[in-house]
Amino acid sequence: MIDRFGRQITYVRVSVTDRCDFRCHYCMAEQMTFLPKADVLSLEELDRLCSVFVRLGVRKLRLTGGEPLVRRGIMTLVRSLGRHLATGALDELTLTTNGSQLARYAHELRDCGVRRINVSVDSLDALKFAGITRRGVLGQVMEGLAAAEDAGLKIKINTVALKGFNEDEFDHLIGWCGERGYDLTLIETMPMGDIDGYRTDQYLSLSDVRARLERRWTLADVSDDTGGPARYVRVAETGRRLGFITPMTHTFCESCNRVRLTCTGTLYMCLGQEDSVDLRAPLRGSEGDAAVIAAIAGAMDRKPRGHDFVVDRLGRPAVPRHMSVTGG
Repeated sequence: MIDRFGRQITYVRVSVTDRCDFRCHYCMAEQMTFLPKADVLSLEELDRLCSVFVRLGVRKLRLTGGEPLVRRGIMTLVRSLGRHLATGALDELTLTTNGSQLARYAHELRDCGVRRINVSVDSLDALKFAGITRRGVLGQVMEGLAAAEDAGLKIKINTVALKGFNEDEFDHLIGWCGERGYDLTLIETMPMGDIDGYRTDQYLSLSDVRARLERRWTLADVSDDTGGPARYVRVAETGRRLGFITPMTHTFCESCNRVRLTCTGTLYMCLGQEDSVDLRAPLRGSEGDAAVIAAIAGAMDRKPRGHDFVVDRLGRPAVPRHMSVTGG
């Protein structure tokens, strides 16, 4: 899979559901309308599409949502996709989760071949955590993290940097991750979907954040690459990695190796663009995969050079769909 700019696409992020048990302010509106179940691909259809991508040279699959672990029967899909790890066709099967269901599933994930996970934690203050997630319980996530550690999973914490909310916690998060043996990635808020708020009020430049962090921590640039858009530094005082994902202040599109598949079978070639290709119709329209493969090939010819993220002066989203629809 080579796009028109010569970039090799080896990484697919797969949203298995648009539903989530949290309602994080930067991701969703409080009153969400979720997709009808009839529009969502079955687990067998998701398996088939993922397997086509693996046949075409994809080496990494990340399961996302919404919250992937709230999808009924999700471990059936994870276990089935694990067969590609066993054959060597796939290098990594992983997922991004809010951690609410990890206590239940961590050991089974390990048994299926998952070796590392990303867990979203935007505050270590229980009241602030409940506020930003609208319905999350920090203690429940901490129990999930403990279960993941016990299962032997490597853990990376994802934290969305939000002005006036958690910018005073970054030092604490770095220290806490160092104590627990976690890596940490800070993420600029992305202008996606109507979230009942103003983007300009939330946006925090990670260039400014890094400058502030360097007053306390010794940060050394490293060339580590986990297949995603983060740029990493090593924190000398903890020995752990700190990543920065900066879609607003520094585009990372020149090395993009990713596409995103939604739970409806829609393929987005770029998170920050609306152009998409329907894979559900060719998937359901034939028993063979030739039509699906042809649709994917056409998508590669339409993958853009870069995204269009911008926050306008009124705080309106650059992309109208919510992050949960595309896969976080």
